[in-house]
Amino acid sequence: MRTSGSELRRDAEVIGLVGFAHLFSHFLQLILAPLFPLLKDEFGVGYAALGLMVSVMYTVSGVSQTMAGFIVDRYGARRVLLFGMGTFSLALLLTGLATSYWMLVAIAVLAGVGNSVFHPADFAILNAKVDPKRLGYAFSTHGIGGNFGWLAAPVFSIGISTVYGWRAAVIAAGVLGLLVTAVIASRPVLSGGAPDGGARRAQRARAAGLREEVGVLLSVPVVKCFAFFTFHAMALIGLQTFSVSVTTALYRAPLVTASAALTGFLFGGIVGIVAGGVAAAHSSRHNLVAASGMLTAATLTLCLASGALPIALLTATMALIGFFAFSTQPSRDILVRAATPPGATGKVYGFVYSGLDLGGSLSPLLFGWMLDRHLPQGVFGAAGVFMLLAVATVVTLRPGRAGSAVVAVATENAPS
Repeated sequence: MRTSGSELRRDAEVIGLVGFAHLFSHFLQLILAPLFPLLKDEFGVGYAALGLMVSVMYTVSGVSQTMAGFIVDRYGARRVLLFGMGTFSLALLLTGLATSYWMLVAIAVLAGVGNSVFHPADFAILNAKVDPKRLGYAFSTHGIGGNFGWLAAPVFSIGISTVYGWRAAVIAAGVLGLLVTAVIASRPVLSGGAPDGGARRAQRARAAGLREEVGVLLSVPVVKCFAFFTFHAMALIGLQTFSVSVTTALYRAPLVTASAALTGFLFGGIVGIVAGGVAAAHSSRHNLVAASGMLTAATLTLCLASGALPIALLTATMALIGFFAFSTQPSRDILVRAATPPGATGKVYGFVYSGLDLGGSLSPLLFGWMLDRHLPQGVFGAAGVFMLLAVATVVTLRPGRAGSAVVAVATENAPS
């Protein structure tokens, strides 16, 4: 029997490795975007064509994510995670060797497949291997890792491309990804099954038929989680993508001020995830933690939509929106865990996280349409409404009852 000290060290290593894998997935996602001006000239295409390439990657990722979850539950999270990391890294390496735009599009399909595995595999590992009392910190570390990956990518790609060219930057990212994959593969702590009898229950869940597995995904708690993720993404990705354009149009703010407001939003999100992890670790009402954070963010966003705030308060207000909106993430992920029966972690997390891809593909179309029609206040207003819809989906979730309801669906016809 392990001592509490060895359990803590083991949990810390698992959390660190999974958090670093998530950091690297976000790092790889954002390597190309800062290089678009160089790719535009290299391949003789416009920004719309490069945007299409990114859309292809995220569409493939969203469609593949639920499938990846099923594979995680049947064949194990560790090997699926390593496959995704290796595939995504290989896609970046091949991008550096591409000779035409359509090669980039084809490689984007491969990148989407690699990107699709991280959430179902990461959360399957964390839920199986980390002591439940530390899951709030685990989910917080996971979210922080992703945000730091986004922050590191532009520094890496611009720094290397300035000296050696864009191809060297992308190839270096791919090689680094393969090295990170090898390091994580060498750590035995991620191997093995679920502890405390979970492996036997997982085996029963795997024996259930396709109808029962789909029934798990269509249960009311899981659908509510999916809806929360979708509305959450529609609001936050819209703000992240268009806030600079909106604040310059609505508040006549200088570009440097609008950019500072976006930076405040991103750093506020990192601090919010840390605070949300602490709150999740010390609360049993995760639905109320998530709902209150999102409600506060919605109120502040609707204040921005009024156009009446002083320009001097834009950065502070955006930072607070980021703080409260992102503080919901650890509690949100614990709610998904509560709605997941044994043996279904991969498919449930894969399904609900595909809501992020859905929201990320819908809101830019709506917000871009509003900006084209000179309705900047509508962007902040719609983001606030999406946050309120997210509150409505999460506040009614009952963590204990959610898990029981889904377990009943999954095990009703499972063989004994």
